[in-house]
Amino acid sequence: MKSLKFKHYLVPLILSGEKDITWRLFDDKNLQKGDELQLINKDSNEEFGRAMIESIREKKMGEMQESDFEGHERFESTQKMFETYKGYYGDEVNFDTIVKIIKFKLIK
Repeated sequence: MKSLKFKHYLVPLILSGEKDITWRLFDDKNLQKGDELQLINKDSNEEFGRAMIESIREKKMGEMQESDFEGHERFESTQKMFETYKGYYGDEVNFDTIVKIIKFKLIK
């Protein structure tokens, strides 16, 4: 089963249903619509739920619009968004980096 890791502060947002979108760069898991996922707290490495991928869209990081943030945490600025994702993925993140916008639904 494929898994996705989330920072501890995102876990309550996911469990409440407030967050049902995640953005992933450089997808090495070949995430696809219909995949069942194990959701992992990145800080404790514990499973906190299961989800099913409902849809996936792809877009360049520099083309993200307000509507792309629905169901996703927001950032103070575009600069803060890039800093966050560079922290996750490294300095190769730029305006042309492809983002997989993944909508998921909790199933357990």
